[in-house]
Amino acid sequence: MADTEQARASAPEAAAAAAAVLDALNATDANGTEALNATAKFVASPEGTALAYGSLVFMALLPIFFGALRSVHCSKSKNASDMPETITSRDAARFPIIASCTLFGLYLFFKVFSQEYINLLLSVYFFGLGVLALSHTMSPLMSRIFPDSFSNKQFQLLFTQGSEETKEANNLSLCLVTSQHWIANNLFGLAFALNGVELLHLNNVSTGCILLGGLFVYDVFWVFGTNVMVTVARSFEAPIKLVFPQDLLERGLDASNFAMLGLGDIVIPGIFIALLLRFDVSLKKNSRTYFYSSFLAYIFGLGLTIFVMHTFKHAQPALLYLVPACVGFPVVVALIRGELTELFRRKYSLTKIVSFSSLL
Repeated sequence: MADTEQARASAPEAAAAAAAVLDALNATDANGTEALNATAKFVASPEGTALAYGSLVFMALLPIFFGALRSVHCSKSKNASDMPETITSRDAARFPIIASCTLFGLYLFFKVFSQEYINLLLSVYFFGLGVLALSHTMSPLMSRIFPDSFSNKQFQLLFTQGSEETKEANNLSLCLVTSQHWIANNLFGLAFALNGVELLHLNNVSTGCILLGGLFVYDVFWVFGTNVMVTVARSFEAPIKLVFPQDLLERGLDASNFAMLGLGDIVIPGIFIALLLRFDVSLKKNSRTYFYSSFLAYIFGLGLTIFVMHTFKHAQPALLYLVPACVGFPVVVALIRGELTELFRRKYSLTKIVSFSSLL
């Protein structure tokens, strides 16, 4: 029992580190598509580029918006599997350090061991996580489709030594796992991002500012100061980013020249935006001013990232633009409304579960 409680206590730190690593691994991919595709012979058309980046922005907004709505509900959930993990100020302060150590460890790992086998292992691992994430994402819809009287049985997965036919079936499954089609990648990526925004909770705005401020410095250092992030991002093959082909109009589903956005650039600002929605709900003023202002700030920051990247033709750390926007907009709103002190001091404990329609 003691071991279980200890593991539970460290869960916010582990989850926070995982989200930060996602940001680390993909910040350059997200905002440096030209740098990663500089050797590609295909030159994307203006229409293809606009479609790709517009689709990435749209896909990034989906898990933030719906994850924030679901975070309000799961904060009062009685189900242990749906209980959120709370990030404290201490977790937030250690966040960039843990993520930096993990990032540099992966960098050394790729330098020492074969990239092919590492990515094969990671693909299988993230496939399993992706199935679980998709299951949790679809559970509210499934609970509405199937009545309460529908049989809900638990099953166990049993591994045994099989025949040659079984080996062939396993090889086929492994090929499906490692095929890494961009649509399957995006399905898993969206599920990861939505679950991250829903289940990772900041306890107050001050903690959120510590987290975002630390990752602001962290992101800028690893993108502009070293080649570690670029090396890991190029080597790491797993559904930890959203991708969309810039040559979709020319090549259809077989397109291969991708624009990318790292999940960390979605989850990290997303959990802060979800916090502001819970703050809006806790005020009981039937207003979602802070949520919508931070949501618009995210759109502005992400658009500015893409604009600067294309203007200067250089990789950009997304949090360099997202953090000032997502923190600055709500602070200005709080100053105008005279709620700045309450914004930073209040801890959000919702007393009731509200419907989606009332959240909007």
